[in-house]
Amino acid sequence: MARVDMTETDHGGAGSGRPRSRFRTALDALRHDRGIWRRGILLAVTAVALTLLMVFHSDIPNRIGNLGSLTETFLPWLGLFVPLLLVLALVRRSATALIALLLPAVVWLNLFGGLVADKSAPGGDLTVATHNVNADNPDPEGTARLLAASGADVLALEELKGDMVPVYEKGLAETFPYHSVQGTVGLWSKLPLRAAQPVDIHMGWTRAMRASVVTPKGEVAVYVAHLPSVRVKLNAGFTANQRDSSANALGEAIAGDRHERIVLLGDLNGTMNDRALNAVTSQLRSTQGAAGDGFGFSWPASFPMARIDQIMVKGVEPMSSWALPETKSDHLPIAARVKL
Repeated sequence: MARVDMTETDHGGAGSGRPRSRFRTALDALRHDRGIWRRGILLAVTAVALTLLMVFHSDIPNRIGNLGSLTETFLPWLGLFVPLLLVLALVRRSATALIALLLPAVVWLNLFGGLVADKSAPGGDLTVATHNVNADNPDPEGTARLLAASGADVLALEELKGDMVPVYEKGLAETFPYHSVQGTVGLWSKLPLRAAQPVDIHMGWTRAMRASVVTPKGEVAVYVAHLPSVRVKLNAGFTANQRDSSANALGEAIAGDRHERIVLLGDLNGTMNDRALNAVTSQLRSTQGAAGDGFGFSWPASFPMARIDQIMVKGVEPMSSWALPETKSDHLPIAARVKL
């Protein structure tokens, strides 16, 4: 069988007659390609625009359809444009586009690179979890069993439908001897609860509460909240005004809390990047950002694209944060381990 020669012979210049690799031949061709800097200008401009969008996302106005908040909700996904533009730049053999792509790549890594690495650590005193169980959950019994087996010491549930509350109470009673339900949110605990009460977040009905969890190392103020849902509509954009108003009210309640150790559990219908939640996020740390492994997206459960369910803390140290197995809800339950 004939042997295929993968080299070419250099017939001219210094070293004439020596074998020459195809890679070097291609490299020389690119070096002498005068269009390598002129091609791909549109791709380079797109890369610069992507960079500016990520750097100045907080300057995108919310006056028109809450466009700024919508962009910030899915901000991490802008990074997908980088490999796409890279492929196009290689196809076009454009040095200009390849160099321009360094800009969005560096900015994305600066914004989100820290979330990719595993920051979890062993130890901690208290495991907390939260889950929007979905009012139309077809299997509340199964959901309760999964949550009871989660290992949580304190469990918050949101979107509790009235006739389903007894189902969750029965399914969680053996694991969590203490609980309180306020409106459509509830808190279950292995440790004693004290002073459970609703929190007014300007909804007209109760979707937030506060209670003190009595631990061996002292009390921890625990808030449970389910902020109003948001929608994306063609004629109205990102409809989040009621959510924003409730976030401000929740932020005021937390700011007025004199307790040194605070944990917030719930479905905030917004991400940590969303400026509309500043009243809350400016006071508390995200356990996922501080001690998580990856982005920890929680919604929708079938293909998580955003972390709108949050565990946030003040006065305690996050040690680890993770998502729990999927239930029949459209949200994933999430958990965190904290050190008191």
